Amino acid sequence: MTVAEIIERKLGEAFSPTRLDIVDDSHRHAGHAGARPQGESHFTVDIVSEAFTGKSRVDRQRLVYDILAEELKSDIHALALKTLTPDEDTEA
Repeated sequence: MTVAEIIERKLGEAFSPTRLDIVDDSHRHAGHAGARPQGESHFTVDIVSEAFTGKSRVDRQRLVYDILAEELKSDIHALALKTLTPDEDTEA
């Protein structure tokens, strides 16, 4: 299972998102410190979930980091997050 697939599975199970977009940005960081030769180290994740309703941006990101704690210790070097509620997603 790829790192992107693990992210998708874990966030899908934890947040039942209405939208989940995962982009592997590793190719843009090839040769940089923290970049793995095989890639799959830098990700951008946009997630929309009711679970974020009433929570601050920081609290939302902490929830995601908690779910991906194991991957952040080993596989993921950088993770850019956009965490929205469904209402916020329709406003954008």
